Amino acid sequence: MVGSSILENSFEAGVETAKNATKGLKQPKVGLLFTSVKYDQNEVLRGIKSVNSDMRVLGVTSSGAIMTPDGIISGDNGFAGMMVLDDNELNVGVASSERGSDPRETGRKITREAMKMAGKPHAPVAFAMFASPAEEEYYLKGIQDVIGEVPMFGGSAADDAVVGDWKILCEDKSFADGCAVALFYTTKAIKNVFTGAYEETDNVGIVTKVENDRKIVEIDHVPALKKYAEWTGMNPDELMGQNLLAASIPYALGVKSIQGDLTAVRHPMVGNPDYSFNVGAKVAEKTAIIQLKNDVDGLIKGAADTVKEVKKDFDPAALFLVHCGGRKLCIGDRVDEDFVAIKNAAGDTPFIVAFTFGEYGQNNHSGATIGGLSLSFTGFAK
Repeated sequence: MVGSSILENSFEAGVETAKNATKGLKQPKVGLLFTSVKYDQNEVLRGIKSVNSDMRVLGVTSSGAIMTPDGIISGDNGFAGMMVLDDNELNVGVASSERGSDPRETGRKITREAMKMAGKPHAPVAFAMFASPAEEEYYLKGIQDVIGEVPMFGGSAADDAVVGDWKILCEDKSFADGCAVALFYTTKAIKNVFTGAYEETDNVGIVTKVENDRKIVEIDHVPALKKYAEWTGMNPDELMGQNLLAASIPYALGVKSIQGDLTAVRHPMVGNPDYSFNVGAKVAEKTAIIQLKNDVDGLIKGAADTVKEVKKDFDPAALFLVHCGGRKLCIGDRVDEDFVAIKNAAGDTPFIVAFTFGEYGQNNHSGATIGGLSLSFTGFAK
């Protein structure tokens, strides 16, 4: 079931969301929750727990809106939406923590706590991760240190204006910098499709200098922003600061997984005075980086096609759709078309769409990967 609310009071919005999302369910196991930064997140969680104290709850704030079969859910005072799963053969353990001194160790710690909650000494069949939009790769490594490389899905917390108002939500607490995890133990299939749905161009270079994982300083020994501007036909001096953020969405970058089955999107976000630029996920020196391209039509079509790919030879009871907030920004006033395309592809299957600042998944055994400007669409079998 999926439920939502746009009530002004945060606690009451949590209550209404929980009641709508658990209607008709006998024993709700876990709620995947997405809210507006305008709410008091702890009050939303308190409202949800007042309706069902035993249900596990986790998620993140969503950029500007969410989508459910009822439409695009947003409001001047806030919004909340939650997908709740109920199955006799489902056991979910959740845990979360603020960053601490070492994100990888934090990933290990919360994974052990989630296993303990689930009462399981072994790895789950899949896991969901939600983190702040920085250092996601290190939380992921920590989780995998404990359970190995099992399929994952999820996304990074987002806000409405890229100013750091985002929150991670888990059980009865919220925080801005850290990670939450949910371990899924079930006999039913969970299918994730992770893609940018971009077209690759012939513009490709070698990353020759990187700083702090996410700042590309040089491509082919040329200042990175100048090389990027050469590829895209833009003026590098007009891409300084956050001017790059929106301008780069139709001209994203990508790096291939080792076996070539996945092109993980890297979103150029901030142009720096030395003509380096920051991206939204980790990049390694001496790897090839490809200029990608897309337009609004392609972004909308990509979402619908990815829903169809999840449903191919698979009959989901629910669709959990993590959709990059940057894609929504580029789609702009055509977001209604994005909703209609997703709803038509989903058919009668319940779904929720969250708009995130980072997406997580895998493709064809690529291994769990962090990307941006992407779609991580997950189906849960009946």
